Amino acid sequence: MIAIADKTEILIEALPYIQQYEQKTFVIKYGGAAMVDEELKETFAQDVTLLKKIGVRMVIVHGGGKDITDLAVKLGLPTRFVQGQRYTDEAMMEVVQMVLGGKTNQDIVARINQHDGGAVGLNGVDNGMFLVRKHTEGGADLGLVGDIVRVNTTFLELLFTHDVMPVIAPIGVDTEGRVHNINADIAAGCLAAALQAEKLVYLSDVPGVMVNNELLHSLDRSRAAALVDAGTVTSGMVPKIRSAFGALDAGVNKVHIIDGRVKHSMLLEIFTKEGVGTEVVH
Repeated sequence: MIAIADKTEILIEALPYIQQYEQKTFVIKYGGAAMVDEELKETFAQDVTLLKKIGVRMVIVHGGGKDITDLAVKLGLPTRFVQGQRYTDEAMMEVVQMVLGGKTNQDIVARINQHDGGAVGLNGVDNGMFLVRKHTEGGADLGLVGDIVRVNTTFLELLFTHDVMPVIAPIGVDTEGRVHNINADIAAGCLAAALQAEKLVYLSDVPGVMVNNELLHSLDRSRAAALVDAGTVTSGMVPKIRSAFGALDAGVNKVHIIDGRVKHSMLLEIFTKEGVGTEVVH
């Protein structure tokens, strides 16, 4: 049990952060174990609702790769990845829409609203929220995978005005009306940049950026580039880091990569001096 005096100190430590972040925008990339484990799902819903109740403008961009793969297997569709991103042909795009824009999105919304979070489920096709073009960076063909070229922030600001928490599936549409899959980490970074967010938070399945089994509490651009070039940082962490620096360059104040497997890790990172993950800095 935590002593009453310790509980009081925790609350007092959080007070200046609560004052600082009132009416500021946080973009949360929700994925990994936090979307699978039932207890972690519940604490995530509690955390984002608490942040909204104290005046933070919350936006959630969610993944759902495991659910997409599981349904694809049931349908007999092959799954392959290119440079850490899912190759999306037309058949796989239908699965992505069914999963991300359907069940996964609505399950998150329902759980948040059990705590009176005022969440609404959306995807980037809604009101042209994410306008995309085909992904071509690096020369790899990823099929129907898009890069965001415009975010409809006017629509999102309208939702904030009515005290709504958008929960967004990373799906977008091009100028010809063709739907594309979007890497959720990159979508969160683009959204945070467009909204000039105070914080962009990635929930991952590791404590943060790890080097030789040690957590980097802070990561700047030169160190990040060296780690990626050396192959020390690979796979799913690469798009997180790239989108983090893109968001910082576009005006996002801070980016955090934290362990979504730890209960209430988001609150610990935001409301304590020490934090629990990696802070990505200029």
